[in-house]
Amino acid sequence: MQSKRWLLPEGVQEMVPPESWRLEAARRELLDLYWRWGFDLIRPPLIEYLDSLFTGAGHELDLQTFKLTDQLNGRMMGVRSDMTTQATRIDAHRLAARGPARYCYIGSILRTRPEEPGGSRSPLQVGAEKFGDAHIDSDLEIVSLMLETLTLMGVDNACLDLGHVAIYRRLVAIAGIDANLEPLLFDIVQRKSRPDLDALATDGRLDAGSHARFARLIELNGPPAVLTAAREALAGVDDAIDAALACLDDMIGLLARHYPEVPVYLDLAELRGYRYKTGLLYAAFAPGLGRELARGGRYDDVGASFGRPRPATGFSADLNLLAALGRFDCATRGGGIEAPAGSDPELLACVRRLRAAGERVVVATPGAAESGENGCDRRLEHVDGRWQVRPH
Repeated sequence: MQSKRWLLPEGVQEMVPPESWRLEAARRELLDLYWRWGFDLIRPPLIEYLDSLFTGAGHELDLQTFKLTDQLNGRMMGVRSDMTTQATRIDAHRLAARGPARYCYIGSILRTRPEEPGGSRSPLQVGAEKFGDAHIDSDLEIVSLMLETLTLMGVDNACLDLGHVAIYRRLVAIAGIDANLEPLLFDIVQRKSRPDLDALATDGRLDAGSHARFARLIELNGPPAVLTAAREALAGVDDAIDAALACLDDMIGLLARHYPEVPVYLDLAELRGYRYKTGLLYAAFAPGLGRELARGGRYDDVGASFGRPRPATGFSADLNLLAALGRFDCATRGGGIEAPAGSDPELLACVRRLRAAGERVVVATPGAAESGENGCDRRLEHVDGRWQVRPH
């Protein structure tokens, strides 16, 4: 039986030319975009101790993290499966900015399992975080940058889903849901399973009033007009819920002015990351694609675990996915000039000049026929006493 040593683990990908060059061009342009928006680049480490990775937002990532032992001191480490917690640590501990701070990042992460069937376990995560401001304008700034990221990557017809974690959280508190029942209720709400919700009421594990409110919650999804129905169903139940609905209304109005071409939908039962998220949730989708292109939300005070509570909001996406789905285009990296091998000073000087001018120059391997595999469409020839570039 032939060996299959070339096989990669399931959910792990590699890039080869020309797609790898296209992805690198996208990375560079995205970093330029974030720089123009005032976001500073951070480069968190690939591995950290678990007590750092799992602080605050990191508790959500326990099952997604590959773990290993530090051979220098015996402490447990993890390979990062998300960079949000790392950005929080950097803001709280390393930089300690007094006012609002903006960070961006691009780097590989590794997950024990894909987030959806057939998905990647090794995304190239790109994202941006803003710390130090609780105003809705900061949420708008991050949502706007997320949409600009999709535009740059050539993702057409993206739509935006909005939610707010405080609504579900307060309904749970009002219903007096205990710690044993809450994970089951959370799963039911995420799946929007009315039969399972009804079964909780039938079994006496959910009172009639709470059952009615959660039943209404899982139906509150659709265009912005859903907000009217949400107010009718939930207004007056709790001040924090009223504030969350007002926040959603404000964001819808802001997006209508800043991005009138982007369709906006509400889903008040969407709770991804709710165990550490504290406010507005947002995600971008494309028609016909059953998974998120990008997602984010507000996660105030997560930095308290690092000794510095700060308002925070941010988004992240998989650049590999955006590159595969979008129409990002860059200057073609084909062609080049093939130069003969040799030590002629004039030849070497000519090669240096061409490379300094931005040309791709490949020096032919002595005694080997490259058969056009170097991708060159021109060649350097010695004609009329000087080195000249000629068609291949």
